[in-house]
Amino acid sequence: MNGTVLPVQFLDTRVLPPADRYDLWLEIVASSAPALISSPHAARFDAHARSIELGGLRVTDFTYPSLTMTRTPKLIRQVDPEMYQLALTRVGNGTVSQQRQEALVRPSEFTLLDNSRPFVACHDAPPGELLNTVTVNIPHAALPVPPAKVAALLGTSMCGSTGVGGLLAPFLRRIAAHPEQFTDADASQLGGITVDLVSAMLLQQIGAESALPPETRHHALRHRVDTYIADNLHDPELGPRSIAAAHHISLRTLHRLFAGEDATVAELVRRRRLERCRDDLADPLMRARPVQAIGVRWGFADKAHFSRLFRAAYGLSPQAYREQNGDQPSP
Repeated sequence: MNGTVLPVQFLDTRVLPPADRYDLWLEIVASSAPALISSPHAARFDAHARSIELGGLRVTDFTYPSLTMTRTPKLIRQVDPEMYQLALTRVGNGTVSQQRQEALVRPSEFTLLDNSRPFVACHDAPPGELLNTVTVNIPHAALPVPPAKVAALLGTSMCGSTGVGGLLAPFLRRIAAHPEQFTDADASQLGGITVDLVSAMLLQQIGAESALPPETRHHALRHRVDTYIADNLHDPELGPRSIAAAHHISLRTLHRLFAGEDATVAELVRRRRLERCRDDLADPLMRARPVQAIGVRWGFADKAHFSRLFRAAYGLSPQAYREQNGDQPSP
């Protein structure tokens, strides 16, 4: 990997004596947007967090005990970061309320708060467990959604398993869980994708996707298409027509998404299928699976066609590649 990995900041209260853990959490977590925080576990506040900066945005994976957080007008006057916080709940329940709106906090759902407005957030961990959320802090000025439209979603919940939310949730989880897979040079691009997906999800909630800037709509749609291709490589019918139909766009619009790339949509599908086949052929755990079965697994129904394409891409037949690379990681 070229470049250094994304810089990550860690917080772990468990490195301190139990009596000091809660104060450390309050000092660090509430420093950017002070809040009144109470917890029945203050005497032994076992918590940890991992934060990644993405070009002005911050993605954080929080694990912590039950607590209640209140942001008051007085605290806002003291420190106003002008920041939205979108939180994906993974473990736990509770409620959030802002702007006279209240929502249940449930696993696999997003909730949105504005740190420039008063709010109350109550988070309850399951018995014997800790809460876990992945949050993204976005400056007001960085979100290309009219503030009035954002305000309509404050203190509400949004699904993180369907629609654009179903793309955003795993994207954030992957960044939070594996920042080592990215370099510092990726930060700006990852931040841009995050803003595009967050914007698309918010406006999808109120049926106003057309309010997005054209460039943001383009990037969000491209990410949706890329994710769809990756998830459906096993389907032998996957191709430009089926991809366009699945996204309710014309073939012309689909091809325009990939204008300027070094491959057409069909070539991209074929390349990714061949990469998956190559990885399987080099995987010792897949040695017992026949070469033809690997081709079928990734959408190549015809054995001879698969062999020809693989040889053209890698200079060897699938069987020869397996024999040469089967005991070591794929390139």
